[in-house]
Amino acid sequence: MSKTKRKRYTGAFKAKVGLEALMGIKTVGLIAREYQVHPVQVTQWKGVIRDHLPELFEAAQAGNEDQERLIAQLHEKIGQWSVEVDWLKKKCRQLGL
Repeated sequence: MSKTKRKRYTGAFKAKVGLEALMGIKTVGLIAREYQVHPVQVTQWKGVIRDHLPELFEAAQAGNEDQERLIAQLHEKIGQWSVEVDWLKKKCRQLGL
């Protein structure tokens, strides 16, 4: 018996088919026939897009907050090192180094 290989679809293909189903211009059955995939698969891709769509808009804000927090930590570290360097310079002058 020969095993048939599973079809692997690219993310771009899934997005295209799922978005087309989400728009609702064509029926899921028609889209499935057009792209030669099972209607259940089209419905699943449509659901994934619908579920993750809000994250596209929230991710920018979350990333921005993380970036601001990182910048604040780095500024704090720079300030700490600056104080340490000044102290070391002062001690070196006192010791004549």
